[in-house]
Amino acid sequence: MTRIIIEPRPGWRMVDWHALWRYRELLGLLVWRDVQIRYKQTVLGALWAVLQPLLTMLVFTLFFGRLGGMSRNVTGDYPLFVFAALLPWQLFSTAVGQAGQSLVAGGNLISKVYFPRLIIPISSVGSAIVDFAVSLIVMLGLMAYCGVSISPHFLTLPLFLAGTILAAIGVGTLLAALVIEYRDFRYVMTFLLQIWMFASPVAYPLSIVPAEYRLLYSLNPMVGMISGFRSALLGEPFAWGCIGVSWLVTLGCLGLGLLYFRRLERRFADIV
Repeated sequence: MTRIIIEPRPGWRMVDWHALWRYRELLGLLVWRDVQIRYKQTVLGALWAVLQPLLTMLVFTLFFGRLGGMSRNVTGDYPLFVFAALLPWQLFSTAVGQAGQSLVAGGNLISKVYFPRLIIPISSVGSAIVDFAVSLIVMLGLMAYCGVSISPHFLTLPLFLAGTILAAIGVGTLLAALVIEYRDFRYVMTFLLQIWMFASPVAYPLSIVPAEYRLLYSLNPMVGMISGFRSALLGEPFAWGCIGVSWLVTLGCLGLGLLYFRRLERRFADIV
């Protein structure tokens, strides 16, 4: 009787693209499963993808815009200003939060069947993109209602969407590996995302950061992506220096996350 052992390809490589391509149907199924699970047995269903950024926009407008006076530092409609930033931030935070918990939640699958483990956190990012698409439609509707036309800058939106997705994959895979090895990171992750949001220019413009500190501030990868989203949607000037720094950090986070994930991948089934 012949025994067949299925295992990852030998040798060092950060990502086995061939294996990911062969299991692309599984990736699609996991994305669809995550979307269904999130809204199953909910009264409003997919409307939660709209309500969450809308309610956050209203809270920020009241407390930061009016009471905090932040709207005086913004040219144009402050609610639109905030909603444009919430699009990439909600995509990033949702994807990272779900990816960080994904390996623990999929422990039974990991211990029984072989497939590229990277598919699990990536599928969490994929399901967050579905919410983003719904929120983007709402954003375009709000722009039309407020009389804000789409500028040629809108053509650059895929650049910043790709950057947000890559940042989410990098941070999400790193946290997924850390959570499965050190379970305390489940609690650190929630706190980290809360602090990260206020350290990003969601409720305030990049211009309030002193010019000499902006490049340093852009070491936060979401600074450049949020700034780029606002420029692409609202036609504001691009802060290319900050965007460039954030892109470099994004690629660094992606490499670090994939490298650490790859290092622990063979042990996942043992420690899950």
